Formats: sequence, structure tokens, C-alpha cells
Amino acid sequence: MINLPDEVSGIRVPESKLARDAAQFIGGAEGDLLFQHSTRVFYWAALAGKRKGFVFDPELLYVAAMFHDFGLTADFGKSHLRYEVDGANAARDFLRSHSVSEADSESVWLAVALHTTNGIPASLSPIAALLAEGANMDLVGTGYDDFSVAQRNAVEVAHPHPPQFAEDFMQTLYTSLKHRPETTQGTGLADVMAYKDPNFRRRDFSNLMRNSPWSIR
Repeated sequence: MINLPDEVSGIRVPESKLARDAAQFIGGAEGDLLFQHSTRVFYWAALAGKRKGFVFDPELLYVAAMFHDFGLTADFGKSHLRYEVDGANAARDFLRSHSVSEADSESVWLAVALHTTNGIPASLSPIAALLAEGANMDLVGTGYDDFSVAQRNAVEVAHPHPPQFAEDFMQTLYTSLKHRPETTQGTGLADVMAYKDPNFRRRDFSNLMRNSPWSIR
């Protein structure tokens, strides 16, 4: 049984059946790399929300954080949807099974589905804005200096980035997406595909327009 994490820098995972069930569900499907990343994402997101004075439901934020990379797991080894949509669908199903309202379930769906689409989440709900911010902080350090040294240290002590985190995470992405490379086009994930596979070619939207049926007829 997975125990919910202790308080970290003034942020605590909600002590509820919903949060515990989410941790149990995700912990059983994801390896430690993704599970610990998702846990850190929750803390970065909640800390950012506290700093900004956002009003948000910590239970929903926790579920969104837990499910945001669920689409990278082996459960979706044959899916040809974007992995973000796979995770969003699973999060919505999970929330519906716990009798969470349709409005809240859809809010989490949008947050998970759009967390890699820069420039959109900040204009949606606080959950969407904070999930994207937390994920970007944990992966590439976006907003690093907006968190205090004490906050960064507290999260890192409780749930440290492992050695070679960047390479291991990119390998996880590639392993999970190499059978559906078309879903990465137009996103930062295409950069990972190109890094891992010398035969991968990023889609060039300019060429698509120049060579569309409208241009060559």
C-alpha cells in the first residue's frame, strides 16, 4: 500500500480517499521515475498556486499531477492517441468512478490533455495553469528562481531527482512514443524523438502549406 507523502515546505497531499486511491492506482502502474516526478509536479504546482494566491482544489490538482504522464505507461503500448489524451481520459474515468462532478472531471481532463501545450493552460483553470507550471519546473526548471531555495531544497530532499534524470526521462518518453511518432509532431516531444532517432523528421508546417493541394493545383 502506498503511503501519501508527508508535508513538504508547507504543502501536504490531501488526506482523502480520492488522493490515496489515485496514488495507489498510479503507483501500481508507473515505475518510480514517473511516480516521483508526478509527486514533485504536485508540490511545484501547489507551491506556485500558494505564491500566486490562486484558489484551487488540492485534491483535483493532486489527481491531475498523478495522471499527467500516465499515458506513457505500458497500458498504452498500442495507443495512437497523444499520450496526454490517454492520461486525460484515464484521469476522467478515475474521477467519474469516484463520483466526482462532471465539471471537475472535465477540468482535470483539460489540464492533463494540455499540459505540454505551452501558452494555453495559463488561460484556462488554475488547475491547468498550475499543472503545466509544475511539470515545466520539474523537467526543465522553468520558473526555478520563483521558488525559494528552502522550497527547492525541501522538495528535492523529500523526492530527489535521480542521477541522469534527464536522460532517463527522455528514454521513457521515446520508449513510450516511438510506436506513435506522428503524435509528437508540433510539440516539444518531437525534439525528443529527433534526439533519440536519427531517422525521425520533424514536420515542417511551411512545407506542408507550400505543397498543399491548394498550392500545387
